[in-house]
Amino acid sequence: MSTATQNRVDDLLSRMTLEEKLAQIGSRWMHELQTGGALDPIKIQQHLHLGIGQITRPGGKTTLPPLALAQAANQLQRYLVEETRLGIPAILHEETCCGLMVREGTMYPEPIGLASTFQPALAEAMTTAIRRQMLAVGARQSLAPVLDLARDPRWGRTEETFGEDPTLIAHFGVAYVRGLQGSSLTEGVLATGKHFIGHSVSQSGLNCAPAHLGWHELYDLYLAPFQAVIDEADIATLMNSYPELDGEVVAASRRILTVLLRERLGFKGLIVSDYEAILMLHTYHNMAPTLRRSAALALNAGIEVELPTTVCYGELLQQALEAGEVELESINQAVRRHLEMKARLGLFENPYADEGRVVE
Repeated sequence: MSTATQNRVDDLLSRMTLEEKLAQIGSRWMHELQTGGALDPIKIQQHLHLGIGQITRPGGKTTLPPLALAQAANQLQRYLVEETRLGIPAILHEETCCGLMVREGTMYPEPIGLASTFQPALAEAMTTAIRRQMLAVGARQSLAPVLDLARDPRWGRTEETFGEDPTLIAHFGVAYVRGLQGSSLTEGVLATGKHFIGHSVSQSGLNCAPAHLGWHELYDLYLAPFQAVIDEADIATLMNSYPELDGEVVAASRRILTVLLRERLGFKGLIVSDYEAILMLHTYHNMAPTLRRSAALALNAGIEVELPTTVCYGELLQQALEAGEVELESINQAVRRHLEMKARLGLFENPYADEGRVVE
């Protein structure tokens, strides 16, 4: 991180109110900002007046064709830059497992088929093309690659993986990340490795069910692809897994998301929540008696952005702070990491898509 970037982030943090900080670690679905399929200025003002961390799937959750999508992305960024107090742009993210999942996006083979070629260079070529399409419509974060090992064919997301072998997955994961992020994030998009960790070994192949995985097997097999993309590709973001692992729900586990991921594996990037993972600490895992407690557990564990929309990290996290369940420094650290990613992407200098090149 350059000194200029660090100074910019420090300056923003020093001027932000608590509400503005909480907005930066939250998100909104694109459809929450629309009425009748079009952006609604009243809803934009209602949800974005304090700024926002991320906009969720502006293309994948709408039927906007590419040019209209780029125009909508620019409209949102223009509001954030010109009409909010601090002028901080948002990160717009999309799904890209086998291509940019938007209207008219190019679709490629699923990763399980791609990996069967045993040619990682094809993955880098594919994600280089995906990156160009993402940049054209203003999207700057990809929720991929999936780095889970597919060891149980009952698990319904096997086609998203690169297979069962950790070495093969590591090679394809590194290539996939390099294609997305490019030689510099100012010309690239954030890759998001997922799901850390154990998601694919859920009981009976049921998505989100407990993962009965020992720590030796975890280190020997399941961590290898994540270690590779951290060490070899400098992956920018990682996403937590849904299940409990050896009795600990990952989204609430500081041992897994901070001690293991950051301190042992050396991850320096941004940790984002899988969709509704924070909410599910209360509604699915039943380990948090309230959503406020869910927010505190997730933040203390190390999750720095709530996706796909702010439910727990807004007012409820503020209440948790006032109750002494979280520290202000933990909020500041999450905000800092998100702002650093925005700076690395060059969003402060140029948050807009080039509408004149979308068709190309």
